[in-house]
Amino acid sequence: MHISGEVKPAFEPVRELFQQSLSAARDKNAQLCIYVGEERVVDLWASSGSDDFSADTLVNVFSSGKSLESILMAMLADQGLLDFTKPVSAYWPEFVGADKDTLTVADVMRHEGGLAQLNVTLSAAQLETSALQQNSVGSILEQHPLRFPEGDSPREYHAITRGWIVNEIFRRIEPSNKTLGEYLRAHISEPLGVDIFFDVTEDEARRVCRVQPRSLTAQLLDSVAPGSQARKIGLTPSELFRRARKLIAAFSGGARAKLPMPLEGMKEENFGIFDSPAYLPAQIPSAGAKCSARGLAKLAAAMANGGQIQGHTVLGQTGHHALHAVPVARSMTIMDSSFTQGGLAYFSEADAAKGPLEAGLNAGRGGFYGWMGLGGSVFQWHPEHRIGFAYVPTALNPIDLFNERGKSYQRAMLRCVEAITTP
Repeated sequence: MHISGEVKPAFEPVRELFQQSLSAARDKNAQLCIYVGEERVVDLWASSGSDDFSADTLVNVFSSGKSLESILMAMLADQGLLDFTKPVSAYWPEFVGADKDTLTVADVMRHEGGLAQLNVTLSAAQLETSALQQNSVGSILEQHPLRFPEGDSPREYHAITRGWIVNEIFRRIEPSNKTLGEYLRAHISEPLGVDIFFDVTEDEARRVCRVQPRSLTAQLLDSVAPGSQARKIGLTPSELFRRARKLIAAFSGGARAKLPMPLEGMKEENFGIFDSPAYLPAQIPSAGAKCSARGLAKLAAAMANGGQIQGHTVLGQTGHHALHAVPVARSMTIMDSSFTQGGLAYFSEADAAKGPLEAGLNAGRGGFYGWMGLGGSVFQWHPEHRIGFAYVPTALNPIDLFNERGKSYQRAMLRCVEAITTP
């Protein structure tokens, strides 16, 4: 693969790992960008042959967009417009009845909103900004029943739906009734000069490189190949088997009726639906953000530096505290997870000791906040070490549940920072 970009002195081990980990047969394109403080210390991108792929290419980052939702909601809290502990109905009066009255904004952000799946299929047209402003999705959520998982924990991963719920809360609070996508562009993307979008224009669409999920066979072959990156980061056949057993046990024999696909065309396009031409103008915040690693890393750096970067304030002290406050640990289907009231995951080395799945999620990420995207991207920050981190690949490994490819670079980065700061 052709690797471009640069790293600052003392961070060469990250570049070496990047070079050693990539292969043209496995990795199509990838971007890696990291800040320490307000300085960009790693800025790398690689391609297996596409001359069009660069540091400014836009890639769908799937659930990494959830941390963007969280930051945007915290921006309202910073202005005194939102209290995460209040019921959703305090801001959205029509969202009531059938146990909705007591559901708080923090519950929604922590994936405890009872709307992990919907009983309807939405179209691209329903998700465009003009339609959202006409309550195309809000009217559906207002009438939709809540469904919580069996057991003691109400937490269930709202893979796609959380962004739609948050968008409806957000646009009702925001003084000019902007949607998440409009506000993101006006108050983060343009002021910071970063490529981070929920919906893209025709010009921006030309810079989108579509993701390519790898086959299960290809991913399994990685796990048995001597010296492969998969084996180096612990994705051995025995570990994958243990994880598969957990997943099968969690999702087999479910009592719920089979629900329709969330998006029109998803049955045919699968993961490709999120960056398909029809959905580029749509807002799917929890699974459809189009970003570059450079853009995400700069925003992550702002979060790692108390909400500010290079003279620009994204979040004041009030909003920054609200975003990271009150992490609550609960079971989420197959493992324990810790989410703040603002909806950020908090990663702890102590949690890694709870079990193999918790280790896959947390080990090597201790102290980071944020989240990750299906089979690839990572968008996180480490306030203690002031690290802003973003990894954005186009070749997805869905079997890599915790994006341990990206985590290997996080671990290497932590070692570099600790080497600098240790006397």
